[in-house]
Amino acid sequence: MHSASTEATNPLDDLDISSSPGQEKSLATATARPVGDGTDFSHGDVGAFLPAPGAFDLYREAFADGRRYAYSPYRGHDDVREHVAHHVGEFTGRPVDPSREIIVTPGTQGALFVALSSLVEPGDKVAVVVPDYFANSRIVTYLRAQTVPVTLDYQDPSRAAELDLVKLADAFASGCKLLVLSNPNNPTGVVYTSDQIHQIAALAERYGAFIVVDQLYSRLVYPGTSFTHLRTTAIADEHCLTLLGPSKTESLSGFRVGVAVGAPHVIDRMEKLQALASLRAPGYSQTVLRCWFAEPPGWLEHRIKEHQNIRDDLHARFEATNGVSIRRTEGGSYIFPQLPALRVPPAEFRNILRSDHGITVTPGSEFGPGHDRSIRLNFSQQRDNALAAASVICDLATELSE
Repeated sequence: MHSASTEATNPLDDLDISSSPGQEKSLATATARPVGDGTDFSHGDVGAFLPAPGAFDLYREAFADGRRYAYSPYRGHDDVREHVAHHVGEFTGRPVDPSREIIVTPGTQGALFVALSSLVEPGDKVAVVVPDYFANSRIVTYLRAQTVPVTLDYQDPSRAAELDLVKLADAFASGCKLLVLSNPNNPTGVVYTSDQIHQIAALAERYGAFIVVDQLYSRLVYPGTSFTHLRTTAIADEHCLTLLGPSKTESLSGFRVGVAVGAPHVIDRMEKLQALASLRAPGYSQTVLRCWFAEPPGWLEHRIKEHQNIRDDLHARFEATNGVSIRRTEGGSYIFPQLPALRVPPAEFRNILRSDHGITVTPGSEFGPGHDRSIRLNFSQQRDNALAAASVICDLATELSE
């Protein structure tokens, strides 16, 4: 038997999820009445933004027909994949073969994990955008691969945000086999320009690299911003995978369903791994995907407008606060303000917000090194509560600024 000192460590042993979205714990007892009933900016409020119409009816019908819907092929019910393939193909600008190019997963998070697990081997180099979705680098680390950071320059609101394409080219040239990124970017709300997406795709093709792109918020893009799907570029089918789902914009997160679309050989691998991890996405929940892209006329436009109004209110409040740097969100429901230098550590600031005011935010450090002074807020909230909570954040930051 090996001694404890010589045993290989498991990457999970060093993984701290206490500050991850939805997980941050209060370190003190509340001493003041929360704003409203408290505002949790770590995720969206499905009470403020109800799930897409018809979702529960579809779930209930599937439950009533349990013999048909309780179990499905590992990659999902055939009729659900046909519906999703048709609409995702139209949405992303490239046809999707429902039998070979799509898998239904336990949420987009499940798609991300099985996708990276199907593509990454121990010792591989993987390019990871900084800042970006907190799980990207963690999954790569868990898979015993090496993350190679590529910086997203987003802090100057007067110009388009840009990924450092020189660093990306260097990463690919050094042996990176894969790039993982979100678009719209989580946490900044940046939408990559068409030129950037085409240049990223061209670099991947030049070096024979693969791209996994998380487009979870690609339906929630604000007026004045255009969105370019990676699948519409010249990148080869076998070099890209797109992750999508109705969890956020459509408020269907509680059903835990998402999809991955792309290279058939990767979809095949994902199906095999999903068969081991969870067998399938929840059988009854899969059927709610039939209301995705099939909402009543005007529903999506109204939802975007409601989020735009909240975004503008919060942006104005933070922008008017001395020492705060903020970029206007172009897609999705996140803002990522950088607070002024404070007299207290970032963790203590967040704890005061939560314990004294009932406000929860996600630390910027979750999304990459160098972002300790930033906080992420999901503004898919009741409008008045969100603005009141933002005012508390700004006032406290002013009070505690150096």
